[in-house]
Amino acid sequence: MVGADPKFQIIHRADRPLSPVTPRRAQPGRWSWVAVATLFVPLSFVLVQCGKAPNAGMLAANSQAATSQAAAGDSFEERFPKPQFADRFPTASESLIQRQVALAPPPPKVRTERIKVASLNPALTLPKQTEREELTTLVSMKSSAFPYYGTNPRSEAPFLNISKGERKGHRSYGGRVYWQDETYNDSRVLVHVPETFDARKPGVIVVFFHGNGATLERDVRDRQMVPQQISDSGVNAVLLAPQLAVNAADSSAGKFWQPGGFKRFLDESASHLARLTGDPTSAQAFANMPVVIVGYSGGFLPTAWSLEVGGATSRVRGVFLLDAVYGELDKFAGWIEKNRSGFFVSSYTRYTKPRDRELIERLRDKGITVTENMDGPLRPGSVVFVQTPNGITHRDYVTQAWTEHPVREVLVKMAASPALTRLASAPSQASR
Repeated sequence: MVGADPKFQIIHRADRPLSPVTPRRAQPGRWSWVAVATLFVPLSFVLVQCGKAPNAGMLAANSQAATSQAAAGDSFEERFPKPQFADRFPTASESLIQRQVALAPPPPKVRTERIKVASLNPALTLPKQTEREELTTLVSMKSSAFPYYGTNPRSEAPFLNISKGERKGHRSYGGRVYWQDETYNDSRVLVHVPETFDARKPGVIVVFFHGNGATLERDVRDRQMVPQQISDSGVNAVLLAPQLAVNAADSSAGKFWQPGGFKRFLDESASHLARLTGDPTSAQAFANMPVVIVGYSGGFLPTAWSLEVGGATSRVRGVFLLDAVYGELDKFAGWIEKNRSGFFVSSYTRYTKPRDRELIERLRDKGITVTENMDGPLRPGSVVFVQTPNGITHRDYVTQAWTEHPVREVLVKMAASPALTRLASAPSQASR
């Protein structure tokens, strides 16, 4: 029985007056046995049922009882009826507010002091724009390095030079085959916009070409902390880092091999950056913004070809190589010689030392001054080579070279030079 209290019933029976025919003192032994039987007989039935599955007949009985209870008007729907249309919506003669007030329960009277109720209309004028948060995201771009269906400019042979059924692949210089669907099919670009970035102020776009065996999220963002280094520099800069060969020992440049490929990449990025910053009108500012290219390790190849045939040479205000001079010395030397308004920095370990020393001699033969430390200021036309001591590993070079977080350090030095700051603030000349 719902709501029954067995304890209450026992107390009630114990207090119930006895029949006058059988006084309590007349038959004490008989009532003692009756009390014992009353207690232990029901308990024996409970003990017998312990550990047994419910009886099928009992379940059927419970089901029939529930059905009869519902028929008697005690169903869930009848106990908790759904609100009718008229309960929720006003009639033609009343407003929605009137109906809501009528249906709402009265508030509890707890506080007696006067309470100030906020007005429906704000008394303060809210700012038109809220503060923008730091943004790091992946954006797919058609002009990114891959997928690429052209030729390798060194051999003029198709880049995808291996077939297995319908599957296409590329055999690298080391002889290993990488398949397009696994290695050369990621068109995403890591984009980073610091929260302090303002497109209305002089700024710079940092293009980062990663090394071999890398992915954008695992390596560029998390392990090498390139977005964080840009934010920590305090420079008004944004980051573009295209995915090259995915997690592969391959430095192929893809679309950056093509004439005008780097310019198309920058042009497409302008609209994406404007959208991500929340100001569509800033696309023109991004289209004219100066560029600093940072190439790490195998990223030397897309860096060199972007300088040589990329079509945006006049926008490049600086080149920073991180243990990356493995070849293409003629392209680096040519850009340095022709662009004396920009800066060039190459930091290297013993792995790339022979090529860096060769590039130094080429430049000095052309009468170009070369500095071999980062102690001085970074000015337009600065050419700096920095050898790092033994113990500095190539794998960790993006976060630990001659200094901790070298990308941040170069950007800070760039911003500290008034001449470079003026260059970065001026609209770029026509691309060539």
